[in-house]
Amino acid sequence: MLLGWRNRGRRQQDVIGAFPDVPTDPGVLLLGPDTGVYVGSTVAPSWQDRVAVGDYGDRASAEFSNFDTGILISRSGANPIWIPRESITAIRTERGLAGKVMTADGVLVIRWTLPSGTEIDSGLRGDDKLRYPDWTALDPRAVTPTESDTSTPGDAAAPTADETSKDDH
Repeated sequence: MLLGWRNRGRRQQDVIGAFPDVPTDPGVLLLGPDTGVYVGSTVAPSWQDRVAVGDYGDRASAEFSNFDTGILISRSGANPIWIPRESITAIRTERGLAGKVMTADGVLVIRWTLPSGTEIDSGLRGDDKLRYPDWTALDPRAVTPTESDTSTPGDAAAPTADETSKDDH
């Protein structure tokens, strides 16, 4: 089994590459630290293709924090994981990851792109699941209205060329 794990790590090395280094100054703390268990990382989109490079596939007690420049996962007895803000493509909850299956929305999953260009999912089982909405609110796919997106009652946007041509038929 150990030999198989090491061979998987060797096969993945070129695809995974190096993980980003933790900056000496991660910036302003915005959320956390929260505690839980790092359940592992998988090559996206598979929830079972566990990363075997280095110790990044090892489960460990963890503390995770959101800074203005990224997310830091500090793991007991293992290398910390730094996820730069611009690398994050999604933050969501899932039923399972890396062979760890739980109840619905039991695992907080951060999808991000490594410097090699490979997308991975890193999962955390938080001690306080009531904090998950604070984390999923950070999902870059979430649409937040801006001033230009909102209008006051009575304001009508001018029809586009497509809309006016539909009205003429």
